[in-house]
Amino acid sequence: MDQQKQADSGGKKDGVKINWTREFMASAVVFLVALPLCMGIAIASGVPPALGLISGIIGGLVVGSLAGAPLQVSGPAAGLAVIVFELVKKHGLPTLGVIVLVAGLIQLVAGYFKLGRWFRAVSPAVIHGMLAGIGVLIFGSQFHVMVDDKPRGSGLANLISIPESIYKGIFPLDGSVHHLAAAIGILTIVTLVLWNLFKPKKLSLLPAPLLAVTVATVATVSLGWGIETIPVPDNLWNAVNVPPSSVWSKILDPTILLAAVGMAVVASAESLLCATATDQLHQGERANYDKELMAQGVGNMVAGGLGALPITGVIVRSSANIEAGATSRASAILHALWLLAFVAALPFVLKMIPTACLAAVLVYIGYKLVNFKMMKQLWDTSRSELGIYLATIACIVSIDLLSGVMIGVALSVIKLVYTFSHIKVTVLEEEGENRYDIFVEGAATFIRLPELAETLERLPLNAELHIHVGRLAYIDHACIELLDNWDQQLKDNGGSLVVEWDDLEARFKGKPAFAGRLKNNDSRQDWPEDSVPSTAS
Repeated sequence: MDQQKQADSGGKKDGVKINWTREFMASAVVFLVALPLCMGIAIASGVPPALGLISGIIGGLVVGSLAGAPLQVSGPAAGLAVIVFELVKKHGLPTLGVIVLVAGLIQLVAGYFKLGRWFRAVSPAVIHGMLAGIGVLIFGSQFHVMVDDKPRGSGLANLISIPESIYKGIFPLDGSVHHLAAAIGILTIVTLVLWNLFKPKKLSLLPAPLLAVTVATVATVSLGWGIETIPVPDNLWNAVNVPPSSVWSKILDPTILLAAVGMAVVASAESLLCATATDQLHQGERANYDKELMAQGVGNMVAGGLGALPITGVIVRSSANIEAGATSRASAILHALWLLAFVAALPFVLKMIPTACLAAVLVYIGYKLVNFKMMKQLWDTSRSELGIYLATIACIVSIDLLSGVMIGVALSVIKLVYTFSHIKVTVLEEEGENRYDIFVEGAATFIRLPELAETLERLPLNAELHIHVGRLAYIDHACIELLDNWDQQLKDNGGSLVVEWDDLEARFKGKPAFAGRLKNNDSRQDWPEDSVPSTAS
C-alpha cells in the first residue's frame, strides 16, 4: 500500500517531490551560514568550539530526519548560550551533557503527550522580551571577547564594564594585542553591515557571517597579527565530551533537574516560535508542533549523550534554507554532512579563524535580537505589553534567563486577569439630537455591572442610546439582562436602545433571551480616541 501510494505521488517523499539540485544548493548555503555560527555560539557558551560543530551535525542528521517542521534547520542557538554558560560555570562541563539529555527526554515526553501546542501559549511580549534579553546578554559578554578580553561574569557586570574594554581596544597596555583584536572585530561588523545593505542580487545567497569571517581571517593571516584563534582539535572525535559515570549520579539532584526543566522549556519555546516563523516564509507543508518537539527531544538526548551543546530550531539558518530554494528536509540533513566533511578534512582552516571575529558576529546578532522595531509595535499596540517586554529584559539581565521569562509570564497573567475584570465606558453626546453613543471596552461582568448601570442611569430615559461593543472582549448574563431591562425601560419612556445584538451574542457563551434580534446597522464606526470616559475601572 505504501509503495502504491508513493508511486501515485510520482516518487514524492512525505507528499513533496524532491528536487535534489535545489536541495543540494540550499544545503550548501545553510552549511556556510551554520559553520561560523556553530563555533561562535560555542564560544559564547563557554565551551570548546568543536562542541558547537557536533551539535550542528546532530541538529541536521538527527532532528532534520525526524522534524515535524520540514524546512526548519536545527543546531546550537544563541538563545541558549547564556543558560549553557551559567550551567557550565556552576556545575562544570561534564555535567552539561546530563542536563541536555534530561532536557531532551522532557521534550520527547511533552511531544508524545501532545503538549507542543501549549508552548505557543506565551505572550508575544514575553517571547520577544526573552529574545531581546538574550541579545543584551550576548552583546555584553561577547563585546569583551571581541577585544581578546574575558567576560566579567554576570550580565550587568558585562554591560557596566564595556567602557573598560573599549579603552583597552583603543589604548593597548603592556604590549597587549587588545587593539589588534578590536580592529578585527570592527572589520567584521563593518563587513556584516555593508554586505547586508549593498550585496548584489547575483550574490544574495552568500551569507554575511561567512563573508565577514573570511575577510577577518584573511586580514589576520596576511598581517601576521598574533591574536587568539579558534582552538579546534585535529580529530573531531577527540572533542566528544561523553559524561563520565561519576556525573550520572547527579541526575536526580534537584538543582540538575530544575536546570533541565528550564532548558527544556526555553529550548522548546524557541524551537516552536521558530517553526511558526518558518511557516510564514513558505507555502509548503505546515509544522506539526508535537512531532517537532519530539524530534528536538531526540536530538538533545543524542547531543547530551555526547556532551555537546543543546539544540533548537534556529531562524537564521531556517530562513536561509527557504530563501535558497529548499522544499524538503533533505537540505537540512545534507548541510550536516557538509559540516562533518569540512571539520574532518579541513580542521587547519578553522584554526586560522580569529576568536575576535566570531565574537563580533555574535555582538551583531545580539544587537539585532533586541529589535527596536518590535518596541515601537508594542508601544503602538499596548503600553502594558511594552511594559511586560521591558520588564522581561530587565529581569533576564539583572537576575537570570529563566527567572526573567517566568516573571514576564506572571506579568502577562496579571494583565489578563486585570483585562477580564475591568471595563471602560465612554459616552459621547450628539448635541441637539438627544442621542448618546456609548462605547464599551474590556469585559462586562457582574463585578463591573454597577459601573455600567450608573452610566446608563445618568442619561435621559427618553434619549436614543447607541451602544458599541466592537472592543468588548466578553459579556456575562448579568450585564445582558441589564441591557435587556434597560431596553424595555427606555421604550416605556419614549427612548430607544440600539445595540449590535449579534456581536453581543458572539461574546457570550450560549443564547441570551433576545436571540434573533437584528444587528444594529448604525453607520457610526469610529471609536473616540481622545474622549474622556464616563467610567473607567
